[in-house]
Amino acid sequence: MSTDRTPAAARQRRRRHTRERQAVVFGVLLAGLGVAAAGAGAVYAGNLELPFLARDFSSPEPTGLAVADSPCPPEGATPVPYGQITVNVYNSTNRIGLAGDTGDALESRGFVIGAEANARGAGYAAYSDTALIQFGSQGVAAAYTVAAQFDSPQLVLDTREDATVDVVVGAAFNNLVAAADVVLEPDQPFAVPEGCIALDQVTARPQPTPTAPATTPPPAG
Repeated sequence: MSTDRTPAAARQRRRRHTRERQAVVFGVLLAGLGVAAAGAGAVYAGNLELPFLARDFSSPEPTGLAVADSPCPPEGATPVPYGQITVNVYNSTNRIGLAGDTGDALESRGFVIGAEANARGAGYAAYSDTALIQFGSQGVAAAYTVAAQFDSPQLVLDTREDATVDVVVGAAFNNLVAAADVVLEPDQPFAVPEGCIALDQVTARPQPTPTAPATTPPPAG
C-alpha cells in the first residue's frame, strides 16, 4: 500500500490544508487592518477626507429668540402667563387663512387672540421673514413670551400704551416652534439675544393704524 493513502497521510494532508486556509485568512485580515490603519492615519493627518465625516454634527441653534437689532428684554424680566397676553395676528402673505390658522395655533397654547386680519388692512406692509412682533413699552415681556413661539422673529417697539402684541406672519413662516421646544421657564429671566439693543436706546415707531379696505380686497387673513 502506498504511504500516500494511509490514514496518517490523509490526516497530514488535512492539517496542511487547514494551515494553508488559516494562513490565507490571517493574511487577508492583516492586510485589511493595515489598510484601515493607513487610512486612519491619513484622515488624522488631514491627507484624506471622507464625505460622511464631513457632515456638520453641531447641535441646532435654539429657536424662539429675537434676531439682532430687536429691543433687549428688561433686566430680570420673566415670561408672562400665556392667558394674560392678547395677541393680534396679521397675514402679510398671499396664503389665504394664515392669520386664522396662526391665531388658532396660539390660542391652543393659551394665548388670548384679539384681531385676525390682513396685514395691509392693519397698516402693515408685506413682510418677507418669519414673523414681525410689534409691541409697546408695557408689553415687552409679553412680546418676548410670544416671540418664543416663533423661529427667529423680529421684535419692534412702537408707541402703543397697552400690553397687546401684534404678530405679522411673513413669507418665511411655516409653523410655530414645537411647544416642547419653546425656551421659556416661568421663573427664569429671558435670555438676552446677541445683537439686541437696550430698550432705553430704541426709538419707538408709530403704532400702525388700520387703513380703509382696498377696492379689490386681498385674500382673507
